[in-house]
Amino acid sequence: QVQLVESGGGSVRPGGSLRLSCAASGSIFAVGPMGWYSQAPGNQRQWVATITTGGSTAYSASVKGRFTISRDNAKNNTVYLQMNSLKPEDTAVYYCNARSYNGTWSDYWGQGTQVTVSS
Repeated sequence: QVQLVESGGGSVRPGGSLRLSCAASGSIFAVGPMGWYSQAPGNQRQWVATITTGGSTAYSASVKGRFTISRDNAKNNTVYLQMNSLKPEDTAVYYCNARSYNGTWSDYWGQGTQVTVSS
């Protein structure tokens, strides 16, 4: 089992920045890729970014060039999402995801943190 706890959400004006953090605990030795997803009201959860244990990254087209995902494997696999040049359409609950391998792959989710971008 892997537990994920997010922090760092809040309210910001368009063009502003926020940094989200997600700390993993439990069976972190089995954690593989980690990432972030967003879910706006009335919408399905959408993939935002992923980072592998080796540090390879991938981003959705809507955030590429504005968001940066990073990871500290020495610090309980803490993953970060630096969000710059925020837009109102970035407003959503952001969820941390971790994939863990123990014979089969399992997905774990954090509780979510609200990001609101508004003037």
